[in-house]
Amino acid sequence: MTRLVFFSHYYPPEVNAPASRTSEHCRAWARAGHEVTVITSAPNHPRGELYPGYRNKVFQVETADGVKVVRVWTYLAANAGFSRRILNYLSYMLTAVHAAFRLPRPDVYVSTSPQFFCGLAGMIAARLRRRPWVLEIRDLWPESIVTVGAMRKGPVIRVLEWLERLAYRNADRIVSLTDAFVPHIDERCGDRGKIVVIKNGVDLALFQRGSCAAAVKREFGLEGRFVAAYVGTHGMAHGLDTLLDAAAALKDDSGIAFLMVGDGADHGRLAARVASERLANVVMLGQLPKARMPDIWAATDASLILLKRSETFLKVLPSKTFEAMAMEVPIVLGVDGEAKALVEDAGAGLAIAPESAADLAAAVVRLRDDANFARALGRRGGAYVRAHFDRERLARRYIEALDAAVAAKGAKPDGAELRA
Repeated sequence: MTRLVFFSHYYPPEVNAPASRTSEHCRAWARAGHEVTVITSAPNHPRGELYPGYRNKVFQVETADGVKVVRVWTYLAANAGFSRRILNYLSYMLTAVHAAFRLPRPDVYVSTSPQFFCGLAGMIAARLRRRPWVLEIRDLWPESIVTVGAMRKGPVIRVLEWLERLAYRNADRIVSLTDAFVPHIDERCGDRGKIVVIKNGVDLALFQRGSCAAAVKREFGLEGRFVAAYVGTHGMAHGLDTLLDAAAALKDDSGIAFLMVGDGADHGRLAARVASERLANVVMLGQLPKARMPDIWAATDASLILLKRSETFLKVLPSKTFEAMAMEVPIVLGVDGEAKALVEDAGAGLAIAPESAADLAAAVVRLRDDANFARALGRRGGAYVRAHFDRERLARRYIEALDAAVAAKGAKPDGAELRA
């Protein structure tokens, strides 16, 4: 049995990608008999508003699915802007480290990044309590901050890049979500041997295609239409104006509807544009609970996975890719690089040029007009994800990496100094 403490800024009932990945791994580890504690904040993403039934306290404990969940106080801020978000990140780092000292020492600390101060919380707790530390990299931060235009290159970014190198060098193991991140991490940590790639996956017990598609379409006024859905964060990185441009181009085609499910920094602006341009073929539902996601996917005829055109995004694998494949939904992918290679290898969808509304509209029409082709893409995607991206199997690989970090640390003196 491994005793682990996992630092994650986000956790269910929040429904973003880090909350889903962390909780699915932690539940699998708890089922396998490991002792799992998560240190997180009170749920408030993305609007910075507490979810009903929760309080923003210094230290509160609950148990969910066999996982001990410790929630700490943070300065609440919406997932938009810069100054207040940095305060939110820093407050989490401080209160999370404080919480770690109120808990028994585990065998290993794990932290997930971005945001990067969550990663640093794990480093600080591990060094002060003389335990191994595993750092998970879901995205390259601060590189991605500059990519989406949230900050410009300057003194602050240089400080964050120094912290990035510090974290990589001091981690006992680094878990990368993609193969493409590895050269970037290796260049900064100088030890390829401590990097392990454990990609995203999907909870196949939850994401199973059912027979509720017609009922869900009726619920949201989508009956009789081919539904092209974007499910996920409405953020600066996603270039969702491309979706609205495609919807505008197809607004006279009554057989196609564009569904947008989620929230984020760009949600309000996008909703205002839908209203001002009277895009009746666009339905925006806002954020829904995780338990409703299989219903949404079942009512989806094509999954739209979009990011802005950027060299940074050549390295990412959007987590919604795996959910769509598990639900046998054909994908329209507006992302190049590793994501494109995966979808093409799976034969699960159509790749288009990022930020091309014309390509997006044409792909949606093609899938609507050729149902046999769309079903074949969906079936191939389902088979591929079941063979390669079952979250249960990936969780077993992950715990093996944690155990390796514990074993390696046991051969070294406790309390090694930070390697700057």
